[in-house]
Formats: sequence, C-alpha cells, structure tokens
Amino acid sequence: MTARPVTVAVPDGGAIEGDLTVPENAHGAVLFAHGSGSSRHSPRNRSVARALQRRGLATLLTDLLTEDEERADLATGEYRFDIGLLAGRLELASRWLAGEPSTAVLPLGYFGASTGAAAALVAAAGSGVRVSAVVSRGGRPDLAGDALRSVEAPTLLIVGGEDEPVIGLNQEAFQRMHCVRELEIVPGATHLFEEPGALDDAARLAGDWFTAHLGAGDHRQDRDDR
Repeated sequence: MTARPVTVAVPDGGAIEGDLTVPENAHGAVLFAHGSGSSRHSPRNRSVARALQRRGLATLLTDLLTEDEERADLATGEYRFDIGLLAGRLELASRWLAGEPSTAVLPLGYFGASTGAAAALVAAAGSGVRVSAVVSRGGRPDLAGDALRSVEAPTLLIVGGEDEPVIGLNQEAFQRMHCVRELEIVPGATHLFEEPGALDDAARLAGDWFTAHLGAGDHRQDRDDR
C-alpha cells in the first residue's frame, strides 16, 4: 500500500491539498468530501477510509478549499455551504485522479459527509465526470437541489437512527432521486456516528456498496431496467 500527500491546482490560483492511499491491486478509488467545518484530517472519514483500503479501494481525502478560503471560511462561514464551489472542486480532484497513473484506470466513487454529500451528488450529476457510485454518511443530500433528479450513479444514503431531522431530509431526497438507490438507517447512531460501533457499521455499509458498484456494468442501464 502506498500513501502520499497530493496537491491539486484550482483555476483561480492556489491549490487544494489531499492524501492519497492506494492498496496493491486496488479495484476502485473513492474520493472523500467532508462536511462543513471539517477537513481531510477528520478522524471519522479517516477511519472509514482505512476500512475501505482494507477492502482494496484507493482513497483520496482532500480539502475542498484553498488555505486562503479556509481562513476566510473560519471567520465568515462564506464557503462551507457553497455547494456549487465544493462540487467543482470535487470535479477537479476527480480529473486529477483520472490523470494519476496509480488510479487512472480505477472506477470512481464519492463518499460525502454532511454538506459534502450534497457536493458529491451535484458533482456526480454533472456531465464532466464519470462516477460509478456515491455514499452519503449523515449527509444533507437535500442541499443538492434539482441535481438530485440527474444523479445516475447508484447512491447509498446512510443516516443515524437518532438523527431525526436528517432522516427526514434524506427520505425526501431519496424520493426525488431516480437512480438505483438505498436508504440505510443505523440504529442508535447520532449525526456524527460517535456511538460504539456506529461508525464501523457505516464503514461496512459503504464498503459493501462500493464493492458492489465500482466496476459493475453501466449504471445508466441499471436505472433504465428498473
């Protein structure tokens, strides 16, 4: 397994930083989109990433804001809910993975938490990036708006059983989507999945989803055959 820091340039100057880990004989790559106020150093996302790596999946945990943007966001919060900006950064990171020799041929998945889930769904709905699967953990897919109807990648929504407001938002988003999709509720878990075993359950569900769908057949055909 190889691990190294990476840098992805952004069009208006600056760059976003990430950490890439590629197991031997990887069969897919998962790009992480963290939630508002978090970073690529999130212990929860890193725990999920390690679980996915053990299942033969490469992972890229990346900050979606430049250093200057992060400083501004800490003071004003102006970027953390800019879903269009965050989705655009995911697309940049996706293109970087497509040009990186160790991941270029691997099917791509997105793992989004909180507002990062909305950015992942918007990016997946875009025409510029081929995404084979999406997983949302404690996400706000409702913030993806009209893009929900355009998502074609098989999508798993994971929500804590005690995260009642977010359960409702995920149920509403689920109804608006037309792709292959599932909603899994982890009993006893709150929004951050801090309860014993809760994050492990979420990581297992995510690993099962990515293993099933990364490298599978054309998901657009899956949707049409439903």
